[in-house]
Amino acid sequence: MSCPVRARVESELTQEIQPVRGMNDVLPTEIGAWQTIEGAARALLAAYGYQEIRIPVLERTELFKRAIGEYTDVVEKEMYTFVDLGGDSLTLRPEATAGVMRALISNGMLRGQRHKLWCMGPMFRHEKPQKGRYRQFHQINVEAVGMPGPDVDVELVALTARLWRRLGIEGLRLEVNSLGSPEARHAYREKLVEYFRARYERLDADSRRRLEGNPLRILDSKNPDLRELIDGAPVLTDHLDPQSREHFQVLCASLDGLGIPFRVNPRLVRGLDYYSRTVFEWITDALGAQDAVCSGGRYDGLIAQLGGEATPGIGFAMGVERLVALLTQAGRVQPSPAADVYIVVSGSRATASGVALAERLRDELPSRRFELNLGGGNFKAQFRRADRSGAAIALILGDDELERGVASLKPLRREAGQSESPLPDLAAAIEAALAGPAGQP
Repeated sequence: MSCPVRARVESELTQEIQPVRGMNDVLPTEIGAWQTIEGAARALLAAYGYQEIRIPVLERTELFKRAIGEYTDVVEKEMYTFVDLGGDSLTLRPEATAGVMRALISNGMLRGQRHKLWCMGPMFRHEKPQKGRYRQFHQINVEAVGMPGPDVDVELVALTARLWRRLGIEGLRLEVNSLGSPEARHAYREKLVEYFRARYERLDADSRRRLEGNPLRILDSKNPDLRELIDGAPVLTDHLDPQSREHFQVLCASLDGLGIPFRVNPRLVRGLDYYSRTVFEWITDALGAQDAVCSGGRYDGLIAQLGGEATPGIGFAMGVERLVALLTQAGRVQPSPAADVYIVVSGSRATASGVALAERLRDELPSRRFELNLGGGNFKAQFRRADRSGAAIALILGDDELERGVASLKPLRREAGQSESPLPDLAAAIEAALAGPAGQP
């Protein structure tokens, strides 16, 4: 290998590897907000009778084409799709609902049964990374299958409203709409196509493409130049079938009865083709352009569309990164729990005994957090680590203490003297020290 080539190869081997664009690390200093959201959601969903399901990150590409729709931005532009070694076209999941429905079909879980399910995890879309929109992002998905509503629609909205209260997140606004039945939407689609064809020259390239495939998606355009044109288009709620209109009226009346404020937004169509009847979004002004925090709706025809028996369903997805941003802005992030006790060891015998002592104390005091000094260091260095750990007390074990069968306890968060305790009585001494002014549990 020539010297220039060798130099280039060596440079590449030693060059720092950067993360994939739009895919971010969540660091220990940030994890508290994530755990707060995930813990609150897990507890609330259990209280409402929802069970967790875990589905693959990879699915067959055809699943998303059939479920989401080939003329959506997600399928056309954003999916991470590849052909594997077996020649199958696979896709990293861009959303979870299609996968959950596929799991119900694949595992024979329908046949007239009803399910209340949720899942949590990463999704993938090849979008332009920006604040609140990433290529790997995380969602909490909730799905209720087998219930035609509108009572379940109301409960899901009420569940999300309760979650915001538990998290202490304020300023979210609820928008709702009805997309009607497929038949009513087809009739509306014809009116919409007629309207936009008469104004074809004013459409941008994306809208012209959507005009033939999925004209409802034009209503969801973010192009400000089309705002006036879209505002003049026929309104879907004026063309609902009687059953969908009644369904929507019950939803709205029930939300009023619960005291949940909302706004009917006739342009809310959602970005995925499988929605029907109820759709809703919780939005905020606090995150810039990415204003949707939680979005969902009914997908009564989706399971049949995927090859299962006709079964009604409704669900929503909430973006964890966006909730983390709102929680952080609200100052509601709790720091990660600090250690209760930091164990300082000095001397070869004490160091060798340190792990056994820490494990014994963890057995005797399972609700307490013990951090053992690892990797050596003199007393000064170890006490610096003890202070940084946030521990209330330091437990000191040296060769001399070990010889006498005792350990020392030193409070770190208040002015108090050091004390000794026999090793067999150490658990009780730690509890007494933590119950004092220095470290209320």
